[in-house]
Amino acid sequence: MNTLLNELQPYPFEKLHTLLRGITPAADHDHLNLSIGEPRHPVASLIREMMAASLDGISRYPTTRGEASLRQAASLWLERRFALIPGSVNPETQLLPVNGTREALFSIAQAVVGPKDDGAVVLMPNPFYQIYEGATIMAGATPIHVPATQDTGFLPDYAALSPEILARTKLLFLCSPSNPTGAVTPEPKLKQLIHLAETYDFILAADECYSEIWYQEPPPGLLKVAQDQGRTKFERCLVFHSLSKRSNMPGARSGFVAGDANLLEHYFHLRTYTGCATPPFIQAAATAAWNDEVHVEDNRNLYRQKLADALAILQPILPVQPPQAGFYLWLKVPQGGIAFARHLFQRYHVTVLPGAYLGRGEGDHNPGAPYIRIAMVQPREENREAFERIAAAVRDLR
Repeated sequence: MNTLLNELQPYPFEKLHTLLRGITPAADHDHLNLSIGEPRHPVASLIREMMAASLDGISRYPTTRGEASLRQAASLWLERRFALIPGSVNPETQLLPVNGTREALFSIAQAVVGPKDDGAVVLMPNPFYQIYEGATIMAGATPIHVPATQDTGFLPDYAALSPEILARTKLLFLCSPSNPTGAVTPEPKLKQLIHLAETYDFILAADECYSEIWYQEPPPGLLKVAQDQGRTKFERCLVFHSLSKRSNMPGARSGFVAGDANLLEHYFHLRTYTGCATPPFIQAAATAAWNDEVHVEDNRNLYRQKLADALAILQPILPVQPPQAGFYLWLKVPQGGIAFARHLFQRYHVTVLPGAYLGRGEGDHNPGAPYIRIAMVQPREENREAFERIAAAVRDLR
């Protein structure tokens, strides 16, 4: 077996399973699971109907490049959503459908980093979406975890890294809005990252999968900032978008990667070997989803209601930093995330994810250790009930 597999840490949910193994939760509460970022809102009827009407497509092989109608819909959505110059995202050369951005974020590292890149590093925030690290390790590079703490506004300061590290960088994983903290990288920071990528010749992979769940202002996008700086070909920039969160379609495994045509040409070559083409009936449903914004606004309003409920319950007893975007609440809790998650499950039968499992570093050096990540994905009543129980657990441990 590939010895690099030995360097992969257990996935966060494996660690959570180990933490809770053998615990018998209190029988007076039904289970509420807020640990996994799996949307539970209904899928829009227009998407369901299009998928059902397109099932005949199951009888043919899909192409790696995807249907022209899907690429066109996704390109036009990018241009509308981020106010890009009309026609600036060529659906033939600057966008590829992918089977969920998890798969794409992993495989892009395999396309960028090679065995001759001795000493190569990949930059990522800490805490972070664990795929970034796994992709880096399996590509043979070294992950560099850059702290994103309350003191930094939960934004990693890549510019503070040494020139020696930046010179070895092949790829930077940018997550905005952030999983797990909900922080949004502002335009000045994005400009700084583009400048660093140009200076040190590395690629920016912007995970923007939570961009459509926001509470005050829509988050900026990497392609728009690049374009505003005169980089009309989006040099060194790739963005990753998904229908899992935007349209409540995690089971469809549908997203896309867009940006630098030269990079995508090489990435497409890799994908012709990996067999990751999207089924035609899912492509049809995805096309309908990218063409509609009504269901997206409805979805966003549901999350706004649930965040308001959570804040009304928690703010009287805890200092709470509301997320700028995304559906996670990154909550600092008494006795740290691991102890709190265990108590919350045992006494109140609510499952959340300890923040330490999303970070790296031992003890106080792990920026996620004081936190839990709460996924506000359950229906509103269940969400409210879960936060009432979380508040009770806070009072217990104080």
